Amino acid sequence: MSRLSFDTLLVANRGEIALRIIRTARRLGLRTVVVCHDADLDSPAAAAADTVVRLEGRTGVAAYLDGAQIIAAATRTGAQAIHPGYGFLSENAAFARAVAAAGLIFVGPTPEAIDLMGDKVRARAFVARHGFPVAPSAIEDDDPKSFVDRARALGAPLLVKPSAGGGGKGMRIVRDMALIEQEIAQARSEGERYFGDGRLYVERFVERPRHIEVQVLGDAAGHVVHLGERECSVQRRFQKIVEETPSPALTPALRARICETAAGIARAAGYRNAGTVEFIYGAGEFYFLEMNTRLQVEHPVTEMVTGIDLVEQQLKVAAGEPLGFGQAEIPANGHAIELRVYAESAARGFTPTTGRVLALDLPQGEGVRVDSGIGQGQRVTTAFDPMLAKLIVHGADRAEAIARARRALADFVLLGCETNTPFLGRLIADPAFAEGAVHTGWLDENPALAAEPALDRATETKLLAAAALLTRAVRDGADAVPSLHAAIGGWRN
Repeated sequence: MSRLSFDTLLVANRGEIALRIIRTARRLGLRTVVVCHDADLDSPAAAAADTVVRLEGRTGVAAYLDGAQIIAAATRTGAQAIHPGYGFLSENAAFARAVAAAGLIFVGPTPEAIDLMGDKVRARAFVARHGFPVAPSAIEDDDPKSFVDRARALGAPLLVKPSAGGGGKGMRIVRDMALIEQEIAQARSEGERYFGDGRLYVERFVERPRHIEVQVLGDAAGHVVHLGERECSVQRRFQKIVEETPSPALTPALRARICETAAGIARAAGYRNAGTVEFIYGAGEFYFLEMNTRLQVEHPVTEMVTGIDLVEQQLKVAAGEPLGFGQAEIPANGHAIELRVYAESAARGFTPTTGRVLALDLPQGEGVRVDSGIGQGQRVTTAFDPMLAKLIVHGADRAEAIARARRALADFVLLGCETNTPFLGRLIADPAFAEGAVHTGWLDENPALAAEPALDRATETKLLAAAALLTRAVRDGADAVPSLHAAIGGWRN
């Protein structure tokens, strides 16, 4: 029996995050409901939930974005709370309001906080107004007619970003100011296509920056704590691949500054529930980037070093409970690294791959955790984000965490669909990663890491022979019984 103010939780998501939320909810004694598009009806999340509600939709993504259908499912199944996970409707203020209007609990921040921090322009202005550091910038909304001139006055390099953006979509780096108008037009077009919002802003681009983010938690009484930082600098196409905590780049004094800045921003916003404040860091300075008003994909590394279940804290805060600990009571033990396992070919420009999962054997062992939403027999398609699983490792220090990550990657078996695990193995074995000498453009500067290593002639011959033996024609020929022998029947001498 749950000790919370509600006893049934609907999970409005899919894949690994849906299964991860269900596991914590069940541990807390909650009954769980999961909504599923047809593509996910045979998923591990559907198998783990107490109740499964089928979602209708022209596409899978459209189904998971149908807030009215999801709220109706919650009402019909007796769920009193909805957890949106990440992505889809997790940062949709209108959905959060609709959940509350239906008499249900939204497991996340208030709609007002989502509105404030979800709009990058408003968020930057809010942060700057409260005295926190932001990069030199120009905002189109301030004066659209002078936007290009103000952008040009900042000087190169510049980063052009959609106001409503996320996931790196629509972002453009401008190093040649003669191209500024062209890049602004392209960014506007992409912003309108991806987010239905073409408003832009530009900011001074920090060359070879590091991406540092801080996990925060707040309750309804106004108490806010941080749970340390995560470094997310290893990225491809502005999207994270590897995350770790603590950051190898920060001194203790700088760590304290950046973490308290994040907590201060959350306090100023009256933030409730889990959120992440992101910063760009370089040359000893850091600047506010954005705030994600949801649970992050990379939250497990924070859980590994603090021992605090962030989903549990989300559910308790949503139920009206105060945080059960203060800042001084939050531990930070060892080092944790998360590697995102994608269905994609790193050697072919990180293009998505597809196939049926024919065999799946996930690594185990001390300090190893795998958050996965796939099962053997499931089909991997391009209908959703290509992330299949998250491999999280923990060690007493960074060296031990890297060693465990390398062993776990070697033990990670998924057949039937190409994944990026060989690439991840090369990445964490690289001396620059071992030294912590990375930045957000590191992979772009080192394309050899993504390229498949050349095979020696002997290995290539063996692989070709094995492939030939697996073809239908060769197998049928090997299994066929010659007609002369078939005529003998079952007789033996």
